[in-house]
This record gives sequence, C-alpha cells and structure tokens, in this order.
Amino acid sequence: MSSDALVADQTDHPGEPVAVIAAGALPWRVNKDQLEVLLIHRPRYDDWSWPKGKIDAGETIPECAVREVQEEIGLTAQLGIPLPPIHYHVASGLKVVHYWAVQVNGARLVPDGKEVDSVMWCAPDKAASLLSNPSDVVPLEYLGTAHERGELSTWPLVLVRHAKAKPRSSWTKAEGERPLAATGIRQAKAVGRLLQVWRPLRVVSSPWLRCVATVMPYVNASGAKVKLADNLTEHKHARNPKKTAAVVESLFDKQRAVAVCTHRPALPTVMDQLARHMPAQLREILPSSQPYLSPGEMLVCHVAPGAKNRIVAVEQFKPFED
Repeated sequence: MSSDALVADQTDHPGEPVAVIAAGALPWRVNKDQLEVLLIHRPRYDDWSWPKGKIDAGETIPECAVREVQEEIGLTAQLGIPLPPIHYHVASGLKVVHYWAVQVNGARLVPDGKEVDSVMWCAPDKAASLLSNPSDVVPLEYLGTAHERGELSTWPLVLVRHAKAKPRSSWTKAEGERPLAATGIRQAKAVGRLLQVWRPLRVVSSPWLRCVATVMPYVNASGAKVKLADNLTEHKHARNPKKTAAVVESLFDKQRAVAVCTHRPALPTVMDQLARHMPAQLREILPSSQPYLSPGEMLVCHVAPGAKNRIVAVEQFKPFED
C-alpha cells in the first residue's frame, strides 16, 4: 500500500500476468537548495537509467531494491517513499519495476564498473531528457512533486505484528511467556532481514516473549536500541487502550526511524492512532478488519518531519518465509 496517487494501477496492460519483477531506487539530494537526482550509465546497453535489477529467489521486492542499489553504486540505502512502478514489455513478457526514493547524504558512491561505469548528478529536468527509457520519467515526476510538497524527506515508522506463536490452547504457563512456534522463529529471521530495508535504530516492543523474539534477530544484526513498553501487551491494552495509543503517539517525538512490535488485539488501537497523522485518502487504505496484519507482517508509514508529523505514504509487506 502507498499513497492515494500510487493506489491506481499504473500499467496499461490490466490483467496481463507479470513475467519479470525488478526493483530499484531514485537516489536524490538537495545541493545548494536545488533538487538533484542520480542517473547511472550502463555500458552493456549504453543507456542512462536508475539503479535497479531483477528480484532474487528468497527476497522481498524492497530487499531487492536495497541490494541492487548496493551492488550497482555502492550505496547502503534506507528506502524512502514509494514511487510509481513502471511496466513495459521485454522478450519474456510484461516487466514491472518497483521504485523508491533514496536520499543520499554525502555518501561516496562507487559504481561497480561492470553493470554501471559512471554516474551523473543532475537536475530533474535534465534527467528527464537523458533517460533512455521514457517510462522511467514517471517515478521521476512523482519524486519532484513530492519534493515540492515537502513530502520527499521522510523517516519510517514500521509497525510489526509479532510472528506466529505457539497456540494458546497448548500453553499452560504465563501468557507473556508463550514463545514463537517453529514457523514463527523462521518468520522472525525474515522480519530481521526485511527491517534492514528501513534500518530503524530504535525498536519499541511489548515485553512479552513472542514480541521480543520477533524483533531480536534484527536488533542483534543492527545494534538497534530496544525499549520495552508494558502498555503494548494484550493485557494492558485490554485494560486501558488509551495508554497503548499514547505509546504510539510518543513514537513521533524524536522524528527518527523506529519499529514497534505488538499483538493482534492491539492493532485496531495502533491503526487508529496512526490514522490521526494521515490525510483521508491514506486512512481509507489502512487495514480495517481482523486480523489487520498477519503474523510477522509490517505496515510502513513514511513520516514527513514537521509540527504535524504527517504520514505521507503507507506500505504493507510480508517478510519472505523460507
């Protein structure tokens, strides 16, 4: 899911099966108060394009975008707002390329030399004239419009439902100690990989074991700081949903990337609180019925800094399960 402008089907081939899935990014920066984007030159095709590539087995589409940016220009990316995907035909059939905005803050870029032999920073209008594939202009135009609206520079707030736990019916000890099932342990590892796409350095979690176990693979890999919040547990939420909502509201205070992990019964309250920071068109596409999110599933909210802490785009992803 994403903003209303991205909900509409971008393809001119409705109903046609997709033969090739690829992903990439539009790197951008502000230089002397002017927006610039990064084009790559591919010697194999002698063309100007965006960093992108085909999805590998065992990865999600966002993970593919991050990997391709790393491989092609040496940039460890944190994905920003989603941009409109593009569709076109190749020899094997219809190809779709999913794009995200990626902000470059002074990082040194190192083209791989094989797939990419040079890069060029330029203004969006010049980039539009140089792009070899005319459809590549579509995400560029959206990026430029988002910049004009003050909705391009964002930070991610990632809501995670804990991975699959052992059944309640088979657990006789304290509810807070109910662990992940074998499937849930695999899901937690996948959650850890997918969270690397947004690289939150803060994780706020229910202290119950199944939530903590869901986020720990990511925490161990990233060194993110963990805060345990009792009001995110099922019991505390049942007693006082307003305190659960207050935990969610507090996530906006530092205006930095954060992930929050909680339980299915708390999700309606969490969604309602997030919706307070969204325009109507985004509220309408939020999950609105049980189970809201499946075990291990994520809702990614892209927040534009400012007094109103506006959520300007929303996405929903399931981690890839082995």
